[in-house]
Amino acid sequence: MHSSDALILRGAAIPTGLAGALAIAVGLLVAGAQGALGAALGTLVAIAFFSVSVVAVSYASKVSPQLMFAAAVLSYITKIFVMFALIAVFRDVTAWDPAVFAYTIIALTVVWVGAEIRVTARAKTLYVDDPADPAGAAGRSDSATGALSGSAGERGP
Repeated sequence: MHSSDALILRGAAIPTGLAGALAIAVGLLVAGAQGALGAALGTLVAIAFFSVSVVAVSYASKVSPQLMFAAAVLSYITKIFVMFALIAVFRDVTAWDPAVFAYTIIALTVVWVGAEIRVTARAKTLYVDDPADPAGAAGRSDSATGALSGSAGERGP
């Protein structure tokens, strides 16, 4: 995982986890143990879903930068299908409060996206790769003389 991706993951997961702990406490106050369990499961689902997206896009960027968008869309579509499956499987479960579960996921989605935007805006990410040659690319002109430097610009007598 690239260091900027790890920074984004940490910068979004930590505030989301803290907000999830707050949601568990609120769920406990509002709906008792079932509310706390619903909030805890909602926290796990939200953090897991968003983390999978960050990891998938990070991996795709290593393989090919052109695959980043495809990985983001594919992970989004996969999350939608998994969420529908979770809703269908747990439709009649009474072990937790489904309203607290749903509100927790909605709230943590807002927290994650806000934290991710904040971290991304503050990150000092290079938009252009450093040249492979630390001395500079061949054929770069010297600013003072306008002469070409490097092996392409040197000519023998």
